[in-house]
Amino acid sequence: MEKKAVFAGSFDPFTAGHEDIVRRALRLFDRIIIGVGYNIKKKGFLPTANRVRLIEEVFRGEPRVSVMAYEGLTTDFCRQQGVRILLRGLRSVDDFESDRTIDAVNKRLDPQVETFYLLTDPYLGAISSAVVKELYTHKADISRFLPEGIDLEKYL
Repeated sequence: MEKKAVFAGSFDPFTAGHEDIVRRALRLFDRIIIGVGYNIKKKGFLPTANRVRLIEEVFRGEPRVSVMAYEGLTTDFCRQQGVRILLRGLRSVDDFESDRTIDAVNKRLDPQVETFYLLTDPYLGAISSAVVKELYTHKADISRFLPEGIDLEKYL
């Protein structure tokens, strides 16, 4: 039986930390579906279709990774994809506290969906989409925070 996981988030933008989580998870799962969701709490930086294109570029040549946009509940997306594992990356205690609350809600919505946590590599722990956006706004070099070879300008 194929081991599949959904890695869901707004990925606005997708960072080197996100990429690291997916690449490490590929050692554990046969297939990973990256679900690019819409978060009502976050103001969009990149259009959803461009986020999907960016992530597809990062994983071009990796047939075990697919990228899909979705709206609605992540548990519904998992069910639609026939996946029972939700992959999450944890950078800090704050991430854990936030994700633990989300996991409790997800369990109430669909007890079949199990959350699997991977700790972020400490070297990448300070990287977040919010940090990338802030640095970009101030015209700082963000290349070291993005997957190698990604030019954010191409997706704005």
